[in-house]
Amino acid sequence: MTESYFAGAYWKGRSESVEQCARRASAFFQFLGRIEPTWNRWCETAKSFEEAARKQVATDVDSLRKHFNRKDCQLGDAFQYWLWAGTRPDEVSKVSGTCGSADPWTPSSCVLSPPEQGPLSERILTATMLSQVVREMAHIWEPEVGLATSSDHLVSMSSRTKIGTLPGWVMYFSRQRGPVPPLPAPVRVEPVGELGTLVVLTPERFTVTNPDHVALASQVQQVLGAAGLLHPLRSLS
Repeated sequence: MTESYFAGAYWKGRSESVEQCARRASAFFQFLGRIEPTWNRWCETAKSFEEAARKQVATDVDSLRKHFNRKDCQLGDAFQYWLWAGTRPDEVSKVSGTCGSADPWTPSSCVLSPPEQGPLSERILTATMLSQVVREMAHIWEPEVGLATSSDHLVSMSSRTKIGTLPGWVMYFSRQRGPVPPLPAPVRVEPVGELGTLVVLTPERFTVTNPDHVALASQVQQVLGAAGLLHPLRSLS
């Protein structure tokens, strides 16, 4: 079975201008371009791969500001985006999310979805790379929580559980959630400056087909839950 993975940052209730959102998004895309050469060219969607490949979106601040100001990129008081990168239809990465909304109920986010298989997938889907991605998401987006993990594992646990309540391969908790307690080996816990804490379950790729990984995730979930770190998102405003 080929598992799908993602890395995401999540928060809600933080009003931001189009300028602020463009600066955050540009910083994230510039970071992605530094760690992976194929992530230097981002495009919009279209009816075919060939047509979409011609709809490039520049990721400097000014270009993203103009992009977010388009009517089709606005949803209430939020600015939304969905861009992809890749040289082949079977090896596409996607970045999507929303920013700027003061809505205390609807989460804002930034989500990176690498391809499920192929050389790029092998390069990106490692504890080292995903930890770097989630750490940078924390610095750029200042979310309440971050998560990089197997989508299949989350679905196997519950399809209705809210963001912030489930464990994953790589987790980030902002300091407003409180300190992370001691966790069992081989879990690694690292500070993210003054912002919060990064938790990495396993040094090898976490997979739902590995019973040891699933058992470790369950054990860590119990410890983090008891410490009050696993709960739905709360408004930042």
